[in-house]
Amino acid sequence: MKPLSSTYRLQLRQGVDFDRAVELLPHIAGLGVSHLYLSPIFTAEPGSTHGYDIADPTEIDPELGGREGFTRLSRTARHDYGILLVLDLVPNHTVLSPENPWLFDALRHGAKSHYAGYFDIDWSHGLILPILPDPFDDMVAAKAFTVNREEERLEWEGGWLPLAPGTASLDWDEMMRAQSWQLRFWERERRRLSHRRFFNVTTLIGMRIEEPQVFDAMMALPIQLVQEGLVHGLRIDHVDGLAQPGEYLGRLRKAVGDGVPIWVEKILTGDEDMPADWSTEGTTGYETSDRISRLLTAPEGRETLDAFWREATGVQGDYEALCVETRGLILDTDLGAELTEMTARAASALAERGERERDADALRGAIRALLCSFPQYRSYVTPDGARAEDEALLSQTFRGAEKLGCDDGALTALRGLFDGPEGPKTLAFVTRFQQVTGAVVAKAQEDTAFFRYTRNLAECEVGSEPDSPTLSPEDLNEWAQARLTRWPVAMNLGSSHDTKRAEDARARLVAITHHPEALRALWQHAAPLACTGAPPAHLRWYILQSALALWEPGREDLGDRLAAHLEKAMREARQLSTWTDPDEAAERQAAEFGRALLDSWETTRPQALQTLVEAGHRLSLVQFCLRCLLPGIPDIYQGTEFGSFALTDPDNRDPLDPEQALSDFGQEKLAKIRCLLRLRLRDPEFFMRADCTITEDGSEIELCRRLGTAWLKLRFRRDGGAIGGNSPVVVESDGLGAPSFKRMTV
Repeated sequence: MKPLSSTYRLQLRQGVDFDRAVELLPHIAGLGVSHLYLSPIFTAEPGSTHGYDIADPTEIDPELGGREGFTRLSRTARHDYGILLVLDLVPNHTVLSPENPWLFDALRHGAKSHYAGYFDIDWSHGLILPILPDPFDDMVAAKAFTVNREEERLEWEGGWLPLAPGTASLDWDEMMRAQSWQLRFWERERRRLSHRRFFNVTTLIGMRIEEPQVFDAMMALPIQLVQEGLVHGLRIDHVDGLAQPGEYLGRLRKAVGDGVPIWVEKILTGDEDMPADWSTEGTTGYETSDRISRLLTAPEGRETLDAFWREATGVQGDYEALCVETRGLILDTDLGAELTEMTARAASALAERGERERDADALRGAIRALLCSFPQYRSYVTPDGARAEDEALLSQTFRGAEKLGCDDGALTALRGLFDGPEGPKTLAFVTRFQQVTGAVVAKAQEDTAFFRYTRNLAECEVGSEPDSPTLSPEDLNEWAQARLTRWPVAMNLGSSHDTKRAEDARARLVAITHHPEALRALWQHAAPLACTGAPPAHLRWYILQSALALWEPGREDLGDRLAAHLEKAMREARQLSTWTDPDEAAERQAAEFGRALLDSWETTRPQALQTLVEAGHRLSLVQFCLRCLLPGIPDIYQGTEFGSFALTDPDNRDPLDPEQALSDFGQEKLAKIRCLLRLRLRDPEFFMRADCTITEDGSEIELCRRLGTAWLKLRFRRDGGAIGGNSPVVVESDGLGAPSFKRMTV
């Protein structure tokens, strides 16, 4: 079998099942990858487009081909192509639906169900379900509910729930009182919930996988697939949502053995590193993408761009202040139920420790201030106490909260709860706080602030922070050497199903920092379109960059794709439109401006546009070479080998089409990907162990990998400028396991 050298990410569903995956194997193998990395394969909610809404983790989805189809895919990949499979596991949540067999039983039998303890539910008030399209009483008055006595279920248009045994024949009020669940209008999810959810997605319910019986039930099938030799690696979705990530990884490692790589989806902020005792090969690689983008960003051009952005749009303030604002917004709206629950948990924890009772509003305000100040995804305080890193993180958080004007007494009382949780109620508060911090960051920053702080959209990416400094070669050298020591087979991604923009689209936006005058020219070119009825300046700035990111001349779908993206972007930003109260007129204006802008480019082809497109192409090739040659395992997201200018989902989730027509850039990128991945495949030991040094000589940067007498050098410039002839990258090597390879110019 091929040793681990690179992975290829394939999205299942939307027409891609196991049989289709088998048909795609010749193309994937031809790239030179060693492992095929699949999105979740387990039975999902009917009609799922992504598979993360798992309904039954004990079954391979029949819609994909079931156990038989998966076995055929795994054996064909391994025996015919030498490719091994990596599975995407979702231990944090399942779908909140009666299609979920464990939840069906819990809905029917309540706290007495064998599965009641599988879910993170407070059963004292029943399972609150804010899933109705209209207020409950209005639906009752409109006779919108039907009692199906034969199947013992309550039905309404678009939904149904099982009834407790023997209650379907009772009168209405008595029947409803007998249920273990309470139906609510969907908008009331902001007020109160009784279950932990994934971020703000009420229909994804948290699992208590920290309990041994839940771990055994959820992990039984993937562990079996590993033991049968059908699966050879695991990727863990949203590891920070788990109550005890380190303990979970330890159990999983013990079950699958040391020879199976385990990667975790984990966002690292700044210089943060993962806990040293985690049983993992590393992250899926967002930090690599962030550092490459920061290295290739021009510091002076970024400052010029900042001044122009503020001049053109009137934007004021800094990113840190915006994050505090958007965190407060999210906690007062989407995550209000989580804040309410943590306030109750904090009160119980203080009582457990003999602390005097605190005013509920003061406690809520202090917790809100802490969540607004927390600087990264989460801490990892356990019943044994906090690590030194956690202590420093908590100290920073409490100092930040003090500046937000909350009650000092409440804040002091809360600080004591993190000093080694000594009782079950204290541990319950600390655990939930640590599970919620990531949701706050993701929703407030990645899904709100990133659509407001739009100086350069390349900075607004998963795993990045728009106010992070650019990176010098010396900085990257230090990071690369630490990565080689700690995480030599962590993934290096450029795009994923969750990135805001595909890697090639993002490279064009990085190119803006090298050519800010070109963006100014495009802004001026668009000025005649900014007439009465046009979107405000800050939104036109966003539209301009988005149009640049997806621009491919001659494509007929650009206007529709941009319009769909702008609808999402505006609703996420929550300035002109929202998901709950969309302003369709404002969204239509944005779409019309975007279409007019693309049409004007199709007609005139501004030189500034061509300048940025060409610079972006060069930077795309540089960033791929860096991902491939830095310590770690390059991960290729489906279709990016042809060049990808997709925006955020669903734009970036189109099924893979190996037969698509390629641009000159696409052909060039595909050829170089094949060359470098095959080079890695021929000598994986070199790339696993070779020293890595990054140096700068004038305008040229060199990355050198060396192991014994074998060496490889990558030379490039930060702006993607020519190194040899018209080539932005030169790769040279000697003594590797590929004797025919000496030099490649890209």
